[in-house]
Amino acid sequence: MSRYWSKLVKELSPYVPGEQPQIANLIKLNTNEIPFDPAPGVLTAIAAVKGSELRRYPDPESRQLKQAFADLYNLLPEQIFLGNGSDEVLAHVFQALLSQDNPVCFPDISYSFYPVWCNLYQCEFVTVPLAQDFSIDLTAFPAKNGGIIIPNPNAPTGILLSLERVRELLSAHRDSVVVIDEAYIDFGGESAVVLIGEFDNLLVVQTLSKSRALAGLRVGVAMGHVGLIEGLERVKNSFNSYPIDVVAQAAALASLEDTQYFKDSCNKVVVNRERLSQSMSDLGFEVLPSSANFVFVRHPSRNASELFGLLRDRGIVVRYFDAPRIDQFLRISIGNTQECDALLLALGEILV
Repeated sequence: MSRYWSKLVKELSPYVPGEQPQIANLIKLNTNEIPFDPAPGVLTAIAAVKGSELRRYPDPESRQLKQAFADLYNLLPEQIFLGNGSDEVLAHVFQALLSQDNPVCFPDISYSFYPVWCNLYQCEFVTVPLAQDFSIDLTAFPAKNGGIIIPNPNAPTGILLSLERVRELLSAHRDSVVVIDEAYIDFGGESAVVLIGEFDNLLVVQTLSKSRALAGLRVGVAMGHVGLIEGLERVKNSFNSYPIDVVAQAAALASLEDTQYFKDSCNKVVVNRERLSQSMSDLGFEVLPSSANFVFVRHPSRNASELFGLLRDRGIVVRYFDAPRIDQFLRISIGNTQECDALLLALGEILV
């Protein structure tokens, strides 16, 4: 029935998410989900949702949740924008803020959804090559642009741009919107939220899917100057005026309240990441320095696609990108201790 598609739909190349295999006893290390359950209060909050709340529309402004984020980051509620996961938030960002006369810029090795949104919203874009060591080269971004977006830490490399380097980027492009996509910031970086008062061109986007273990509920947030947030709200209210459902709002609130559990979960991921990085180095892998909940690795004498297949045969799924410059790398999510041990055991057998 594609004869009914619009010309735009026919030309789209949709984003391909990480595989969600329905296989029993699979060790799933391919989509960067945290290996720990959400804070205990989350399930309690979900169970407390009443039937009367479900038969009515949710608060379209998610006022309680906006206030919770504002309190957490010392911002005003008017500086908070919410959506169904950071992907929906970012989609609104491309439509509201990055569809300009000049092309939007982002790294050539980066979140592969960015060019999809550009094509969907018909934004011109330019990719900026990463440096030889896969770090982001700030000097390579053109002075004339329609906005800049970077993941920090970058995905799929995991390499972090320091807060001071983010400040340099913002200072060099004061006439452009600069979006810092912080899906993985809680695993080793310092959020650029602290720079919002200094730069009215800064928008910080985060998700509760990773560090707060709420990938199944979809809650994302953008934070910035009230003028940027107003632009996002205008698009949201022309698209879906009730984005966050009652259950997701209750769960997100409970997660934000349990700071200690959040910190403990992140710390456990960091410990496992450092142990896994060292162990994989000992097995001969090159491991890029990661500040995320995954590692990006390659082996000097083994083909990445082959390793991907051999691990899958052993019931372990990781992520392989058949793309220029990174087609010999595997991205491996940080699992719990048992999952990391199983991965290392399998690799030890494969590399013999």
